[in-house]
Amino acid sequence: MRAIRLSLLVFICLAAPASAAGIGVSAPLTGEMAILGRQIRDGAQAAAKDLSIGAEQFLLADDGCSAEGGTAAANRFVAAGIDVVVGFLCTEAIEAALPILSPAGIAVITPAVRTSSLTENRARTGWNVFRTAPRADAERSAAEKLLLPRWRQKLFALVDDGTIYGRELIESFRLAAENAGLKPVFVDTFRPQMENQVGLVGRLRRAGATHVLVGGDHDDVAIIGRDARGLGYDLTIAAGETLRAAGTLKPVPGTLMIAPPEPADVAKPDVLDRLAGEKIVPDGYVLPAYAALQIAVAARNAAAGQRAAIPDHLRGRSYDTALGAIDFDDNGELAANPYRLFRFDGAGFVPVE
Repeated sequence: MRAIRLSLLVFICLAAPASAAGIGVSAPLTGEMAILGRQIRDGAQAAAKDLSIGAEQFLLADDGCSAEGGTAAANRFVAAGIDVVVGFLCTEAIEAALPILSPAGIAVITPAVRTSSLTENRARTGWNVFRTAPRADAERSAAEKLLLPRWRQKLFALVDDGTIYGRELIESFRLAAENAGLKPVFVDTFRPQMENQVGLVGRLRRAGATHVLVGGDHDDVAIIGRDARGLGYDLTIAAGETLRAAGTLKPVPGTLMIAPPEPADVAKPDVLDRLAGEKIVPDGYVLPAYAALQIAVAARNAAAGQRAAIPDHLRGRSYDTALGAIDFDDNGELAANPYRLFRFDGAGFVPVE
């Protein structure tokens, strides 16, 4: 029965019935994060239009990316009788909102907040929160799963830039490698944002490393690759999702990246066409918010038809969305880690088969 329940695919009707009322959307529409908040708004509004949800069935709230804003947005949703909310970009806002929303039976689907404790504390808090974004440690888990089998017979090194992000990525990988009976030939912390990393590259070469995982930002990874190439050193470099960030330098061809696919690369063509028709650029959180609202509507309609709670129609089920099938586990997390391995081909990152 559990296998049947987990594999159940809930399809979303393009013309949602009138029961699809009471959808709330929370996003920072003012302040420094407003540009990202508008992406959530635009994606959710586009999905609402495609699902025939009228303005009277849709409540948008500005949470300001703050605890105060999250509290105010949550109180608005409760007062309006909303029963499922999509959105939130910042941990402060959603953590302030959930103690208000969950006791009112309002489920929350966030396409953005990755803080692991949000779902880890479900048993203690009772928060009805689900996320279509990966949790904070998903990148580290993916790096171990994707690289360790490939590097089992390689002389690999581990270096980080001293930041919390860099140290956690490298330390997690080092422990996983040791548990697998593997040991790096070199481990070091480098000084970031330098004009060159010739010294680090020299130490890597003397250690005999042929592969290196870098816990650092886009430009540092690019500089390490550039300097290795300049010294005639054949070094395979891997790094995390920081390579998606804008940088002043291109990574060297062959650089590996552990990251989720870009939403626009996996989105359904008809959805992209509809967004283009609305002159909405599918950047950032537009498509994740679109998919999250599709899920919210489908779960609400299913719950209304069976007179059941919406969270019961979110846990352990699969939803067909603009981004393909999205599955939640019983804890509200994505059932599958979305991180994949990509290789830079000189123009962009392409999937590694």
